[in-house]
Amino acid sequence: MGRCLQDVAERYQDYDFHFKTSKQLNITKKEQIDKLFALEKFDYCINCAAYTAVDKAESDQENAFLVNADAVKYLAEACKAINTTLIHISTDFIFDGTKGAPYTEDDLPNPISVYGASKLKGEQYIQEILNNYFIIRTSWVYSEYGHNFVKTMVKLTKEKDEINVVNDQIGSPTYAGDLAAVIMKIISAKTSKYGLYHYSHEGAVSWCEFAREIFASYKVKIKVNPITTMEYPTPAKRPMYSVLDKTKIKQAFNLTIIPNLENSLKEVINNTL
Repeated sequence: MGRCLQDVAERYQDYDFHFKTSKQLNITKKEQIDKLFALEKFDYCINCAAYTAVDKAESDQENAFLVNADAVKYLAEACKAINTTLIHISTDFIFDGTKGAPYTEDDLPNPISVYGASKLKGEQYIQEILNNYFIIRTSWVYSEYGHNFVKTMVKLTKEKDEINVVNDQIGSPTYAGDLAAVIMKIISAKTSKYGLYHYSHEGAVSWCEFAREIFASYKVKIKVNPITTMEYPTPAKRPMYSVLDKTKIKQAFNLTIIPNLENSLKEVINNTL
């Protein structure tokens, strides 16, 4: 997400960006955050940092909450001290996936994993501490960078001609570059429509269908066998249906067109080749 924001930032020459790696700024250390915010009077803070190892979090609860909750609290407190607007990326995993219809911002969270619970706690800290914030829940994030489902599938094209992929978990993938563009649209609008928003691609797919879309975009023939969640047990439970309703963010920021999976996926595949 951070790398995609750097790419998008190149189109905003009038803005002064300060990108920090985890080595340059450890957000779990409150004193490091406070020192940085004392030196730089930021207008906005975009938090892309997160503990995203969903399965590992089940046995590493302390660190998951440290990064996804406590560190977010430190950022919110620092933002409040100098009236900085916080933009925070959250997740569909704060829902239990039993609704059977797209989740709105008004639906009650009910996380079923340590990861989801830690991300929800981070949201709650922001809402308790700040008035000027944007929490953007997103889902199934992929890009040219880092470790994600698309990168994994592309790697498998060189190793396998047949794979099994879960077909009963439904969600909406999101290209991090598209989300970065929306974040910059919010900032450039200089709006005070603060609050909680949902953003992802339009439509809904299973992981199996997502894999098939990736291989189609990559123009390779790999047989994808649909399997159930029961056939692929993991330490952490996943929401079975976590599609996000984008009505609120569309109306608030005049997003008449949200990119779809096919077009954004082609862009990522082209950049990955």
